[in-house]
Amino acid sequence: MKPTTLAFVLVLLVVLAGCSSKTPRQPASEDRSSLTENEFILPPNNQDVTTAVVSLRPLPEYLELPTRIVPDPTRVVRVYSPVAGRLVALKVTSGQWVHKGETMAIIESGDVSADLTAYAKAESDLQLKREELDRASDLYQHKAIALKELQAAQANFKTAQADLENVRRQLELLGVSPHSSSDEVRVVAPRSGVVLEVNAAAGEYSKSLDSSQPLCVLADLSTVWAMGDLLEKDLPLVKPGEPADVTLVAYPGKILRGRVSLISSTVDPTTRTLQLRVVLKNEGWILRPNMFGTLKLLRSTHMGIAIPSTAVVREGNSNFVYVQQSPGHFAPQAVTLGGAVGDNQVEILSGLKPSETIVTQGAILLRTATP
Repeated sequence: MKPTTLAFVLVLLVVLAGCSSKTPRQPASEDRSSLTENEFILPPNNQDVTTAVVSLRPLPEYLELPTRIVPDPTRVVRVYSPVAGRLVALKVTSGQWVHKGETMAIIESGDVSADLTAYAKAESDLQLKREELDRASDLYQHKAIALKELQAAQANFKTAQADLENVRRQLELLGVSPHSSSDEVRVVAPRSGVVLEVNAAAGEYSKSLDSSQPLCVLADLSTVWAMGDLLEKDLPLVKPGEPADVTLVAYPGKILRGRVSLISSTVDPTTRTLQLRVVLKNEGWILRPNMFGTLKLLRSTHMGIAIPSTAVVREGNSNFVYVQQSPGHFAPQAVTLGGAVGDNQVEILSGLKPSETIVTQGAILLRTATP
């Protein structure tokens, strides 16, 4: 082969080899090589995903005490029978609301018959003593009797008046008319309230006020007490007048706010606790005696991180938060949760740093945007 021909062939082979080593460049609408397996992207124009910047702030530390609702003892009335006798009818049941003056029970009593008889006798005696006084006054004016006889008649008349008044007041206390022909007594509600207990039944005999068992117990529940058991060691942490929050088992999402009104002056020798009282207004009459719950008192504050509870995604025993890696790109970050802080806030003990941006709501939507 000629030298010129050989050189031409070699040049041609070099050119062909260079062309075969190049690959055509493919156009790409989006470069996803920067997305790792654990990253998620924010869907475009999505208004349901909100974010916030994490920051340190003072967080409260609470002292939590078991609590129970009890009636205000100054608003509780134990209703006894005013006389001894047979219970003819009981007009109320436990849990019933009654108004002041409403009939609660009817009692048939021989004492009422005796009082009515005594009133009739005292009334007749007074009439007799009035006639004697009138006659003595007339005789004295005509100088037919001495002054002391007139004074004796006046004294007898006043005594008869007092006897009649005493019997009248006794009947008035029983709610019986002096001219009644019935021996029944109506036991009425001394105040408006709710019947807490009923301890009698129709047909039973009552022993009047010397009975150890009342007919029923009535309470005004417009104001109630939340009673907590404060441990002896926690006494220096609480002072009367401090705010207190009460949550009840019956209303888990409702916070009742009040203040510590009293801490008992003595320690229970068995439980080593002190009684702590919080007065609550019973708005809507939703608070009932013997309800149980938790009483929270502010103990101290510390610097920490708290985020909305909606930002935490729970899977099994794991908790994590979506943290922004770059604009529109998020990655799940495992976190350790502390206690609840305020309304719908939870403390983060580890896993987040101040200035990080997290998804606070709508994190579940990021899952559907996985590349």
